[in-house]
Amino acid sequence: MAQVTLKGNPLHTSGELPKPGTAAPAFTLVKTDLSEVSSKDLAGQRVVLNIFPSLDTPTCAASVRAFNVRANEKPNTTILCISADLPFAQKRFCAAEGLDKVVPASTFRNADFGKAYGTTLVDGPLMGLHARAVVVLDEQGKVIHTQLVPEIAQEPDYSAALAVL
Repeated sequence: MAQVTLKGNPLHTSGELPKPGTAAPAFTLVKTDLSEVSSKDLAGQRVVLNIFPSLDTPTCAASVRAFNVRANEKPNTTILCISADLPFAQKRFCAAEGLDKVVPASTFRNADFGKAYGTTLVDGPLMGLHARAVVVLDEQGKVIHTQLVPEIAQEPDYSAALAVL
């Protein structure tokens, strides 16, 4: 269990992020067209997992926008923007914002994602949603970078996440 804060108030996660150098836990998420995307589908690619509570918050929306702008900086890289938001809401947000470089992915069919990655919030007003985190995987699905953002209202370190690629 890890601790983060929301406006200075402590919240706890369901576990710890996977450690760099380890194999990333397998996952299956739902894309905006209700099809699934899995870690197996992304084999051979580098993957950035941008994990956050909800697109309906300013910081989460900003992180998706920022990764969309930077998505083409690294070849053979897919950026998944992962939340518990329904795929319909993710699709509506990305269409309204003109975001087409990132892949929105919902955990609504797979609560195990947050447990496997240690990001599910287990207390506080956002209980059941994800903490803000970034996990970067290499082409073999090995974790090469993690960041659990200590304050949910803060953006992740985009440069650090992309620098490892």
